[in-house]
Amino acid sequence: MKLRAGRLRRTLLAVGVAAAVVIPVSGAARPEIPAPAPASLGRVTATTLPEAYAANRANATEAAAQAEGYGATERAAGLRAMASPGRQFLAFDGRGAGRTAEVVGDLAGADRVAVLVPGSDTSLDSYGRLRSGALALHAELGPRTAVVAWLGYETPGTVSPAVLTTGRADEAAPALRSFVGTLHGINGHARVSLLCHSYGSVVCGSAASGPRGLDVADIALYGSPGTGVDAVADLNTRARVWAGRGADDWIADVPHTSADVFGTTVGFGTDPVSAGFGARVFAAGDGGHSDYLKPGSVPLGNLARIVRGDDPEVTHA
Repeated sequence: MKLRAGRLRRTLLAVGVAAAVVIPVSGAARPEIPAPAPASLGRVTATTLPEAYAANRANATEAAAQAEGYGATERAAGLRAMASPGRQFLAFDGRGAGRTAEVVGDLAGADRVAVLVPGSDTSLDSYGRLRSGALALHAELGPRTAVVAWLGYETPGTVSPAVLTTGRADEAAPALRSFVGTLHGINGHARVSLLCHSYGSVVCGSAASGPRGLDVADIALYGSPGTGVDAVADLNTRARVWAGRGADDWIADVPHTSADVFGTTVGFGTDPVSAGFGARVFAAGDGGHSDYLKPGSVPLGNLARIVRGDDPEVTHA
């Protein structure tokens, strides 16, 4: 009975996501909370990282004050936490839904760098989930590593027309490619891996399939609805491509296909964990859509092994 109920919930959510493409979610627009323009940093190097972190903390402090004055107390509290001593933001923009790139670990001295690319419904107001995953992954990776929580684009809502088209991903792709270049400029010797969750895997697919490609060692897709391409061979990258999906992840019930709906291409093509896609499929345990970076979990352990380059130790589905 419990298994049947879980499948029903996943199916209903999948249907709701699909329906949102044809029947947009209605409701009044949320007024935008005021915030300052991002700090002017120029080109960030290993030497100037501390100054960049300090400037972004100062910007978050100002954003918190403006949010408090506006009456957005929850946003203000979150921004004050981001401005705490020791937080390391390589990029920060408190306007709108927000843009951030928070570093956990020593970016300049790391041998391995993992970039978390999040999926739908990720913003400043839900940022704690993304940061928790970054902290858990860094703890699993061990020394001489760094994890970057990259919220570098406006993510779609889970139930919205945007969530089943590549529009937001195509807009985000140049920013992700540029950010990877920034990482290589700060630390030229580090092995960089992208860990792409849910709609974030569409962002990674778009970034990797562009004419400039994507200069990373690994691309790991998890909880993925697809990438916008039919096979790994269609990605313009030499990276090793991995895919995993938890047994209780509702994304399995979203059709892994693409179709024209009123002139818009809906869907993202081949299921990344299918044999036809050609990815290296890793075991992702029995968890659900939000459980991949849960401390002690099967997928967290495998994602850490992928980032470290411990291929023989990765367990497979």
